[in-house]
Amino acid sequence: MATLTAHPIDGAVARVHSVLDEVAEAPVWSMGQEVTARVLVEIARAEARLVELRSRALSQAESVAVQERNASPSLAVWHANATRSTKRESFREVRLAEGLARHELVREALGRGDVNAEQAVVITAALEVLPEDLGPGVLAQAEKTLVAYAEVHDAKALKILGRRILDVVAPEVAEVWEAERLAREEREAEKAAVFRIREDGHGRYRGTFTVPLLVGQMLEKAVLAYAAPRHQIANRASTGAETPEGSRRRPSAVRLGEAFVELIERLDPTALPKAGGVNATVVVTMTLESLTGGLATAALDTGGCVSAGTARRLACEAGIVPVVLGGRSQPLDVGRSRRFFTYAQRLALLVRDRGCTAVGCEAPPAMCHAHHDDPWADHGETAVERGRLLCPFHHRRIHDPDYETTVGSDNEVRFHRRT
Repeated sequence: MATLTAHPIDGAVARVHSVLDEVAEAPVWSMGQEVTARVLVEIARAEARLVELRSRALSQAESVAVQERNASPSLAVWHANATRSTKRESFREVRLAEGLARHELVREALGRGDVNAEQAVVITAALEVLPEDLGPGVLAQAEKTLVAYAEVHDAKALKILGRRILDVVAPEVAEVWEAERLAREEREAEKAAVFRIREDGHGRYRGTFTVPLLVGQMLEKAVLAYAAPRHQIANRASTGAETPEGSRRRPSAVRLGEAFVELIERLDPTALPKAGGVNATVVVTMTLESLTGGLATAALDTGGCVSAGTARRLACEAGIVPVVLGGRSQPLDVGRSRRFFTYAQRLALLVRDRGCTAVGCEAPPAMCHAHHDDPWADHGETAVERGRLLCPFHHRRIHDPDYETTVGSDNEVRFHRRT
């Protein structure tokens, strides 16, 4: 059987363990302030040096294909399993090793303990995104400058400095590169914009979004305006509410949440795009009794319900449209005086139909057209009683001569293809 020859690094790591064994039981209670401070700084330096050693070992592991030992799909996966780390952390460590292999000055500074792992990650990331056609002298100067900055700046500040490093080492190309980078980031941000929102079944909605930088900052400023202390105080004064004791110490996330709610509730419906002839606002339907103090719940055109108290409050806000049953309403039957349904008629259709009236169709009101049961061209009247909501697909089908339709007692349209 062949014997394994110990490598110098293997022996060095063993000695590190031996030294750590010596101090494992050493009491820390006897250390004074100065000693404690010095020990913590030196531990941080030692951690940085071990990270550098690990990075070199990971680079070697890639070279000798360590992952083949157990048929792992990648070095990071093998390392995660071997060290009981998460795959996310192992991939991060492998990426750092790859970056340090390309940037010797950063690796050497990490190996001396002059920069920590967090700083090394930021510096290598900043260097990796620099233009590929930079001269080697410019790239080396950028690396040297960022390593020097690391002596006095933490990783957060280094990230900001790294984005502007060309302004320092190559100002003649920095402006053009910065313009190209921003344009590229903006294009990618527009493609990556997403918005997810869902009801959680407990009277709340949860969601996440990703938007371009400018849009995010616009939203942030709008929410901050509603969250400003002066606005909060004025808002409570206008409603007669008292300012809670210690409100200035409330978590900012809570205050911003309240501000976001107020921002949405105060949206001006006249400034919103129209969908199906109605501004994109929530319609709250309530009885006159509820409006004047009753307890009955109010229905939303989206299918949900709110308490009578919330309905009464929302009736005063700009961002919703109240429809009061049994109260004073706008004229809904305009006969032949107009071809198109009025705003009030569309609201009435929305409240009554709750979406497309074709059997089995679940298209919401905002996606529907207002349809005349009696065609205008055949002297039909523009009246709610003879109108209905249909989605674009079924609106085309109802005018398609290949189909005939019947309307059931449930006000739903059934389509039958002619033979």
